[in-house]
Amino acid sequence: MNMDDSIFAVKLYEMEEQYGKLQCRIWICERESKDAIRRELEKAEQEYKENTLLLEKKIRSCRSRAVEKLARAQLEYRRKTRGLLRQIPEDVHSDDNSRDEDQSEAELLYAEYAMDFATLTMQQALISALTALSVQKDPGNIKTEKGEKKEDM
Repeated sequence: MNMDDSIFAVKLYEMEEQYGKLQCRIWICERESKDAIRRELEKAEQEYKENTLLLEKKIRSCRSRAVEKLARAQLEYRRKTRGLLRQIPEDVHSDDNSRDEDQSEAELLYAEYAMDFATLTMQQALISALTALSVQKDPGNIKTEKGEKKEDM
């Protein structure tokens, strides 16, 4: 099967494009001035806001309850992590550190977490895609989270 024939081709392309942006921006910005980094950050934050607005619009205009629930979960994750990010400097505070050092450590910690979460999400995406393909090819072979076949239940 050609990659263009894949039912996941569009999503794989979107993921590849986003990963490419992430990789290039980080590599380039590690070598740039603080002003260049600030401009890239503003651009990335604007893209994130636009994506959040699209997600909110999807929730409002969605006809599928399943899609709406999944979109709401994504939106809730974004809001919850934004709130946690505000608390992290307090949680990492040490009497030996200044406020700026606390903030820097918090930002690094969150960046590592976000990258770990992205890796976990990729693993979850693989399992979900393989499960969908398995069910598509053998509808009687649907398994529950416990690994039991539904027909065995």
